[in-house]
Amino acid sequence: MPVQPTVAVRMFTQRFSATPRGARLARHLAVQQLDVWGFPYGGEVSDTAAAIVGELAANAATHGRVPGRDFELRLVKLPGSARPGTLRIEVADTRTERRPPDPWTLAPPAPDSETGRGLILVAALATCWTVLDRPPVGKIVRADLDLPDR
Repeated sequence: MPVQPTVAVRMFTQRFSATPRGARLARHLAVQQLDVWGFPYGGEVSDTAAAIVGELAANAATHGRVPGRDFELRLVKLPGSARPGTLRIEVADTRTERRPPDPWTLAPPAPDSETGRGLILVAALATCWTVLDRPPVGKIVRADLDLPDR
């Protein structure tokens, strides 16, 4: 009987206070975890993931905030078959009624606007992103990042 190769899926999950400080901590711990997984600080994967986590965590703390409720960051390193794999970044909050626009409906903000560029940045950096329901309440914003060959 042939032996099936084992597939390693790495996962990191942490809850943070829905505050600017919680968003900064989420970004910091994300790059720390990526370093543990072999994606060093200052590398392409680390910097790109830091920007994505920073935007999604800031949005959760600002737009998804429900008093007394945290937001959750989940990082999953998924193995690939034809490529080195995917880093999945998920930020979940408990605010159901305030959903970001769908990825295909994003429009750039007015040039003089001070907000509205975060998800455009996520769309530019991630391979793909989407918004999912989070039963029983809330939403998950998920961004995937294809990992480069090592």
